[in-house]
Amino acid sequence: MTAIRKKKHSKIGNEPIGYFFIAPFYLFFFFMVLIPIFTGIMQSFTNYDLYQTNDFVGLANYKQLLKDPVFLQAIGNTLFYSLLYIVPTMAIGLLLALLMSKESGGYKIFRTGFYLPYIISMVCASTIWLWIFDPTAGVLNQMLRAVGLPTSDWLKDPNLAMGCVVFVSIWKNLGYCMLIYLSGIKGIPNYLYEAAQIDGASKVKQFWYITVPMLQPTTFFLFITSCISSFNVFEQVNVLTNGGPLNTTTTIVHQIYLRGFTQFKMGYASAMSVVLLIMVCIITLINFKFGNQGTDTDIG
Repeated sequence: MTAIRKKKHSKIGNEPIGYFFIAPFYLFFFFMVLIPIFTGIMQSFTNYDLYQTNDFVGLANYKQLLKDPVFLQAIGNTLFYSLLYIVPTMAIGLLLALLMSKESGGYKIFRTGFYLPYIISMVCASTIWLWIFDPTAGVLNQMLRAVGLPTSDWLKDPNLAMGCVVFVSIWKNLGYCMLIYLSGIKGIPNYLYEAAQIDGASKVKQFWYITVPMLQPTTFFLFITSCISSFNVFEQVNVLTNGGPLNTTTTIVHQIYLRGFTQFKMGYASAMSVVLLIMVCIITLINFKFGNQGTDTDIG
């Protein structure tokens, strides 16, 4: 009987219909991901300009990158943005998830309110905050004037511009982080907390010794996706500051856009893209190495 079951299982597993159902994904991945990646890598060794020039130049683009002060500054800005964005977003998202984990109607309304900014596009969100940060007619400066506090030209101040960009990103994506953490919290078995209460554990100890370890796969997932998205930051920079002032907010993707689609140095922009791809791969591999690879925490 066991042999018959194994034979049936093997026969079903070899059915060609399975490959038919997964073929669309692999076709999409091949034509929309792999081919563009390899095309970009090949173009990084040329001086392609979107028109007729497409000569092989070897490593000239990469050598120029090492001497490009704006691109080196963009790398530093991207790393600085990631540092300011990832940790606060995840920490505040976890705090909100803990506060919003109750099932009463009032909490559901607040959950919806926190999640709404994530639904709108980043361009729309950045445009809203561009008006709020306006030095003359902006709501923020008007509120400061009303209470007698000094105003500021938020997006033109080199010391404040990056902070404003990070704030907009956190404001928009906080609801998503809260929702993912909330789903993780809902998946923690209640008997763990009940056993901790019987043992006399306080709420703080329950959080550190039950909630945090059980949320490790969720935290790993959010950290990976947040790292990737922070390295690809573009829309809010382009709308709010356009990389200024004094290139203090320009990022790698912003530089790729400027060099490729305003200066038409597509080969040089492709070299920047390859550098970004390598950086993202390295960060992802490091996360998988030291992040427990997102495996579920053993509760048995």
